[in-house]
Amino acid sequence: MNIKQIFKNNQKWVQSKLNIDPNYFKDLSEGQNPDILYIGCSDSRVTAEEIMGVSPGEAFVHRNIANMVPNTDLSAMSVIDYAVLHLKVNHVVVCGHYYCGGIKAAMQSKDLGILNPWLRNIRDVYRTHRVELNSIDDEELKYKRLVELNVQEQCINVIKTAEVQRANRERGITVHGWVFDIHSGKLIDLEIDFDKILKNVMEIYHLD
Repeated sequence: MNIKQIFKNNQKWVQSKLNIDPNYFKDLSEGQNPDILYIGCSDSRVTAEEIMGVSPGEAFVHRNIANMVPNTDLSAMSVIDYAVLHLKVNHVVVCGHYYCGGIKAAMQSKDLGILNPWLRNIRDVYRTHRVELNSIDDEELKYKRLVELNVQEQCINVIKTAEVQRANRERGITVHGWVFDIHSGKLIDLEIDFDKILKNVMEIYHLD
C-alpha cells in the first residue's frame, strides 16, 4: 500500500463531502449523537460503518480480536460506560463474523504467546458449549457455530454490566447479537432474547 495515496484519497473524500454539504465538517465537529454502540472484530475485512450503511456520527465503535467483552478489559468496559451513560445509546450490538481468525486460533491447541490470555476467553465459550460443539462433525460448521455462540456469550457479558442494567430500567436499552457472513456480505440477526437473558442472569449479576 502506498501511504501517500491514503492522503490523496482523504483529499478526494473531503471534497466529495463538501460538494454535497459545505457545512459537513463544521456540523460533524459540533459533537456526536450515535444511537448504536457497535462492538466488532478488528478483522480488516469487517468495517462497521460500511456493513451497516451508516455515516460518521451514527455509531460508536469498539473493535478487538474476535469481538470480545471480557469484564477485565478496561478498554471495552470504558467504551460501554461512555457509550451508555454519556452518549445515551439505545442499542448495543455485538457483531462477529464467520471465518474469524481469532475464533479459529482458539480452536487449535497451539501456544500463541501473548495471545493466549485473550484466546482463553474464547476457549471458555467452547468449554461452556462443548457438548453441542463436540456433537458437530463438520469442522467448518463447528467453526461457524462457535462464532455464533461467542457472540451470544459476549452479549451476556454486556448485559452483566451495571451501566446496561440501569439503562435498561431507565430507557429500555437493548442488546443485539449479529454475525457478518463474509461469503454473502449479509448481516445475520441471531435474535438474542435480551429479556430472557437479563432474567436468567439477574439472580447472580443483578446490580442496583
